[in-house]
Amino acid sequence: MTKKFFAVLSVVLAAQFTAAFGQENYVSRRPAPENRLFVSAAVEQEIGRISALIQNPKLRWMFVNCFPNTLDTTVHYREEEDGTPVTFVYTGDIHAMWLRDSGAQVWPYVAYANEDSHLRKMIAGVINTQFRLICIDPYANAFNDGPTGEGAADETGAPHNPNVFERKWEVDSHCYPVRLAYEYWKVTGDTSVFGPTWIKAIETILETFTVQQRKDGDGPYYFLRKTDRQLDTKDRVGLGNPVKPVGLIASAFRPSDDATQFEFLVPSNFFAVSILRKAAEILQAVNNRPDLATRCTELANEVASALKEYAVYQHPVYGPVYAFEVDGFGNQYLMDDANVPSLLSLAYLEPAMASDPVYQNTRRFVWSTDNPYFWRGAAGEGIGGPHIGKQAIWPMSIMMKAFTAADDDEIRACLQQLLRTDAGLGFIHESFHKDNAADFTREWFAWQNTLFGELIVKLVKEGRKELLNNL
Repeated sequence: MTKKFFAVLSVVLAAQFTAAFGQENYVSRRPAPENRLFVSAAVEQEIGRISALIQNPKLRWMFVNCFPNTLDTTVHYREEEDGTPVTFVYTGDIHAMWLRDSGAQVWPYVAYANEDSHLRKMIAGVINTQFRLICIDPYANAFNDGPTGEGAADETGAPHNPNVFERKWEVDSHCYPVRLAYEYWKVTGDTSVFGPTWIKAIETILETFTVQQRKDGDGPYYFLRKTDRQLDTKDRVGLGNPVKPVGLIASAFRPSDDATQFEFLVPSNFFAVSILRKAAEILQAVNNRPDLATRCTELANEVASALKEYAVYQHPVYGPVYAFEVDGFGNQYLMDDANVPSLLSLAYLEPAMASDPVYQNTRRFVWSTDNPYFWRGAAGEGIGGPHIGKQAIWPMSIMMKAFTAADDDEIRACLQQLLRTDAGLGFIHESFHKDNAADFTREWFAWQNTLFGELIVKLVKEGRKELLNNL
């Protein structure tokens, strides 16, 4: 099927949508079909199907705008001479590929991969690219589309690589590619992405995680940048605050790209446990590499044990909760940041966490004014973080609250907030001021847009159509 076919299909579906529901007040914000970077017939059909179930005109409009935003505006797909798919994914207004963002951006489309070979190849291309990038530099979080040399040449303990856009060491940068690859394998059964580059990437991940347990000193990585932002560089001449080696993995930066205060970032360590176990399953079933699988399992067990011992704080109001960051010496930072992985998002990334009473206590804590980065105002309420500034709420936190909620009223309140804080633009922004949703950051941030679409799809699949139509 050609690109022209997909463009025609998009026009037909859009026309059907308009005829059925009308868009007098809500004009599509999607690019014209001929300007869309990637079109999936299966995704377009799903957009049409779900749109037909949504009676709320603004919710329907925002879903149609947001769900395909990654495909429409950020996916750059190609095939190499031997037919290997390769996909480079922008975050949106920043034309670089974050391992975290790209893995999260295409995640919701995996469910349709068996219905659309074109889409399946594109997702395989993302996975192939991510594994290659990890092998280029395991400490980098964001990459250029080729050796363009764009990005800051910071002091990081290694010569500047022109493929690297930014070299902030973040544990979750290694987690998202494995999460995506595992889900892709489970849905499609395709093992083509688990070749030599995958093995090299896993060996690299294991080596990096082990070094960053800091059992043999600080390791080779440090980060120094000339900046006017305190959390855009690391103290102790780039090494960060000292840690006691207790089995946890140090992360120099958070998913927000802000520096950690205490190096053991708890949400990212939970994420590492999850993906190490998933990697072990792949290595055993696909690659027949029990040696690597055992290393993954043993490291996962060590980190999980250390989390139980060092990550729990006895809160006077909420009981035992997970700290956001710890250092192994007994110091604990009680807060949550909106970016995923966060404490709130633990049950989104690993649904089994929902039954953990410590997680449930933590969830109540982070969505309260006892969390120093929780804001409540005239525009809404939610979690922010130091990355943007004072009293800025990230819609990502509102979506994580909805993803991890069991109560319809709680989910409804989240959706109502998301509908009224788009500043009338039909997209989800990076953040908005607690008292004024028109005061927002990043008009084009594909991860948040696609995540909103993912949430609506999830609610429909769970049979919550009535909730969607009673906002």
